[in-house]
Amino acid sequence: MTISSWRSRAGTTFQTEKRPVSGSRGVVVTNHPLGSAAGSEMLLAGGNAIDAAIASLFALSVVEPMMVGIFGAGHMNVRLANGEHRVIDGYATAPAASTEDMYTPVADSGPDYLKSVDDLNSIGYLSIGVPGNLKAWTETLEAWGTMSLSEVMEPAIRFATRGFEASEYLHETIVQMEDIIQRFTETASIFMPNGVALQPGDHVDRSDYAHTLRAISENGPNHLYNGPLGEIVCDYLSRNGGIITQQDLAGYKTIRRNPIKGEYRGYEIFGPPPPSAAGVHITEMLNILEEFDIAELGFGTADSIHLLLEVMKKAFADRNRYTGDPDYVEVPVDRLISKHYVEEFVDGIDMDIASPELDPGSNEPDHTTHVTIADMAGNVVSATQTINELFGSKVMVPGTGMLLNNTQQMFDPHPRNALSVQPGKRVTSSMAPMIVMKDGQPEFAVGLPGGVRIFTSVLQAIVNLVDHRMTAQETVEAPRVWTQGQDVEIEIGIPETVREAVAAKGHRVTPVTAIGGGMNIVRFEPGGTLSGAACWRADGHAVGIGGGFARPGVRFQPTVGSSDDHEDRNDGEQD
Repeated sequence: MTISSWRSRAGTTFQTEKRPVSGSRGVVVTNHPLGSAAGSEMLLAGGNAIDAAIASLFALSVVEPMMVGIFGAGHMNVRLANGEHRVIDGYATAPAASTEDMYTPVADSGPDYLKSVDDLNSIGYLSIGVPGNLKAWTETLEAWGTMSLSEVMEPAIRFATRGFEASEYLHETIVQMEDIIQRFTETASIFMPNGVALQPGDHVDRSDYAHTLRAISENGPNHLYNGPLGEIVCDYLSRNGGIITQQDLAGYKTIRRNPIKGEYRGYEIFGPPPPSAAGVHITEMLNILEEFDIAELGFGTADSIHLLLEVMKKAFADRNRYTGDPDYVEVPVDRLISKHYVEEFVDGIDMDIASPELDPGSNEPDHTTHVTIADMAGNVVSATQTINELFGSKVMVPGTGMLLNNTQQMFDPHPRNALSVQPGKRVTSSMAPMIVMKDGQPEFAVGLPGGVRIFTSVLQAIVNLVDHRMTAQETVEAPRVWTQGQDVEIEIGIPETVREAVAAKGHRVTPVTAIGGGMNIVRFEPGGTLSGAACWRADGHAVGIGGGFARPGVRFQPTVGSSDDHEDRNDGEQD
């Protein structure tokens, strides 16, 4: 159903499809209605945004199993009401037994550069990295939450115990992967019972996973990292050619990092630092755009799209050259985010002609999830979490209901390169859980799934809000564009005449239905309210918390007359 339309002074007109929400006490936005229900339940029970975020993520591991799980990876951007700001790096690491030549590359250039023979780096037991999600979620809750682990996990356990209805979105992802899922009996038994992909409305049985979650709620993360669940996983992997050991699990550590801070037209932009590419390269791109009158160019015009594409090319060129795990690669962060760094590039931009194409870069999968949550006190969480590709490695450990990631797929299978596999190494990610401030106060938080399309989509969201003055709902649903230096993708929400004008500048344009995944946002509005929005590209739902408790003493205030007078009148009538 069309809710509203947006028209720029010059450029593309588009219509929004979903409704935003507002709340005075908190807003929860996730990419599944039950994920949002779990988070809002924590806020209604008196918890804060951190409690809500962790509850939502556990719930999403039940109802969005193709996207996220406790055996996954992610980055979480947390801004506390007291001003403390941290990025929790819970990304997966390469097992200790990894070697640079453990995969045989398919090609030394071109689109298959990151693929390996027999897909060993992306499917099955050798594609699995040492997980960080469960430890990151529980440590974040312990550090800044107010509720117990068992309390925040209760909705997820409830959803897993009773199961849930498959959505059209889940059905489509199963169909997309069914040829591979069929190769893994345990996974197929859940998502393709009787050999057929779950249909929309079918019951999804997560009872095995309910037992796993209940054990974790009772025993904590060590049930996986130093306990019986880890033993079960490692034994199963070792019998099937996997290399993750109990020592790998026991040795895993999350990292609390300081966010990258950029500035754009009076706003402060906070994002994850390397090994994530987002904070550095979003700041770099905004530094370029700040030199142009974006509002005057208009939203969705050939010139504004051309400028965005040129800026994206610059960011991807620098990402491919510099960004990696800072424990293994020196990343010149201060230079890349300096406004002086982009001056020469700005001077060289030709608004009529596309710059030369780049060699292909990263090949990250598009399939992830994101939550954005804020409470009335000013605590804000923006978290992007994944098991990498759809259904991760496709491996589900029997009896656990737990899908395992395939984060090894993101390493360069060629040895002796910056992104080659090394023991303990974290891969570079495009995850962009961002928080934007102004005058020391939060303005909005935003993020989405979508692989290499994530941080360029967040860039466009920031521009939509700051330059084009869009609402939260318009921001997340606005048509997007993308390139990493070769083909240019433009959503079909951009008119064909505009796409043709962009192509006339020398870009190889491909119209697509969607770029990236379901973006969600929470915005701090004037007057102390919050707004939240999710877009049409996923099953996203926003929940706003309003209302509050009764005024103190309200039930004990006398109304007209007194109860004694009433009793006297009755007595008199009886006489």
